[in-house]
Amino acid sequence: MRLTCGRAPPGGCLNGRVRVTPARSRRKLSFLFVITYGRSGSTLLQGVLNSIPGYLIRGENRQVLRHVHEFHTRAVQQRRIQRRVQRRRGLPEGGSTATHPFYGMDNFAVKRSLVGTRRLALETLLRPESDTRVTGFKEIRWGADDVGDYVEWLRLVFPGARFVVNTRDLQAVSRSKWWGEVPDAEARLVERERRILEVGESLGDAAFRVHYDDYAGNPSGLAPLYAWLGEEYDEERIRAVMDVRHSY
Repeated sequence: MRLTCGRAPPGGCLNGRVRVTPARSRRKLSFLFVITYGRSGSTLLQGVLNSIPGYLIRGENRQVLRHVHEFHTRAVQQRRIQRRVQRRRGLPEGGSTATHPFYGMDNFAVKRSLVGTRRLALETLLRPESDTRVTGFKEIRWGADDVGDYVEWLRLVFPGARFVVNTRDLQAVSRSKWWGEVPDAEARLVERERRILEVGESLGDAAFRVHYDDYAGNPSGLAPLYAWLGEEYDEERIRAVMDVRHSY
């Protein structure tokens, strides 16, 4: 922690005169997220990424940020509605008063919402360490209809974010673990994979696809990913990760 103005009294800041800034918020971080589905080998990929010096890629969080995405999206929509109503009535934009039922929503702080979300995620979810250069998480829950909009929002929250799209042979996935108990598992997986591949395509150079069957037991299959990341390819280190079971 660093004091940015004056000395803090015991127990923290008083009267807003002293602001305490977490040290990690002042560091330049890059962001990387893994988009995939369950039983795709993504935990192994998570382990491989975390073997790169300076990388801290957290595991699944059941898409907890989606709740913040909904908050932000609804607030932005209401802000837009209120400003449109005010224009129709000839009122100044962003000038609602306490007599208005939606008082204040026309001035919802969009940029502050994004910055606050990034701060919340860094402080509670990602928790980068002193040597972290790249942080993010891998997640298997990208099946919602609005997944494209959600990913675009993530890119606003985490400027410069990049995404690894991980796939696997769907017949093998549909027979594995709990997918084997799901009716029409392969059909569901086909649709889920279609959606995440579409998202990956829409991201252009900000996304890179890897296929589990290409790299499982074969470190060289990840060499193109390392080139895309701009990181040194270390086959021995990757093989050491692959020799350890990654699952639950």
